[in-house]
Amino acid sequence: MLGNLARFAVGYIALVLATSAYAETIKLGTIAPLNSPWHDIVRDMGMEWRRISNGAIELKIYPGGAAGDENDIVRKLRVGQLHAASISVAGLADVVPEVRALYLPLMFESVEELDYVLDGVRPSIEAALERRGLKVLNWGDAGWLYFFAQKPIVHPDDLRAQRLFWWEAGSAYVEALKDAGFQPVPLAATEMHTALQSGLVNAFAAPSIAALSFQWFALAPHMTDMKWAPLVGCNVITVDKWRTLPEAAKPRMLKAAQDAGVELRRRVRPLGDEAVRVMQKHGLSVHKVPPETLAVWRTQVRAAYPRIVGKAIPPAAVAEVERLLAEHRAKSKPKGS
Repeated sequence: MLGNLARFAVGYIALVLATSAYAETIKLGTIAPLNSPWHDIVRDMGMEWRRISNGAIELKIYPGGAAGDENDIVRKLRVGQLHAASISVAGLADVVPEVRALYLPLMFESVEELDYVLDGVRPSIEAALERRGLKVLNWGDAGWLYFFAQKPIVHPDDLRAQRLFWWEAGSAYVEALKDAGFQPVPLAATEMHTALQSGLVNAFAAPSIAALSFQWFALAPHMTDMKWAPLVGCNVITVDKWRTLPEAAKPRMLKAAQDAGVELRRRVRPLGDEAVRVMQKHGLSVHKVPPETLAVWRTQVRAAYPRIVGKAIPPAAVAEVERLLAEHRAKSKPKGS
């Protein structure tokens, strides 16, 4: 009996020592609020990683902008202060400009189009990110970007009269907006609430779930019912950190991350419409855009392409997105139409 206990004790100590030898804490930053769908999915992924590694891997999440805005998060990934991130393509654009082609205004009309195009461009984008030190764990999206404002926006001129929050300071997008007569105000997303209160900005584009989660809609109670662009995102980990993890655990960790991406899309996409209904009960007004006015938006957006394609976005990336989109629409067109 004592012999069995002794052997058990020796085995247990060996297991503890082996586990501690490989113990890793992965610090992940995100602007997603605590207990939001995006945060919950990442938290669950971290719990699965812990189970897979027998407690050797711990995912520590810094939600709600605790690690800064997305530009701050990317900088901290580069210097090793963070090891992972849940981040949108807006934040990744400084690393791989090609991702901007995924959120060109009024390019996509459905999630089916988005999924088809993303499947086509994902390998090249992931390879480009990995060359720059970031490994993609999964993809997801935060829903469609809609305009929210302190006064109704239906026509492009309505937006020109308002100060528009813009994520990327100093980008060709900002200059293109100015050239087209708009008033972009580059800011960190973490400053949105204060900027709306002070009047520094009075309009922004965001997914409906984000407008509800951050309570921004209370300060900008007019929503434009026009799918401006999808906000695609991904979970990434630095290549350097990935190399330190136990090799035996990596395939199952990657599978758990990919499953989390599928679950995120399944859970988040239906929540967009629900978020709008909740906000309407609390004072949000939703403004339809008539077809003839939507045509004006499309014409003006297309006219701005020369100001950003070749400057903010590589032309080849835009051409590939347009090719895949046309391919999908041709396949989806009913026979005889």
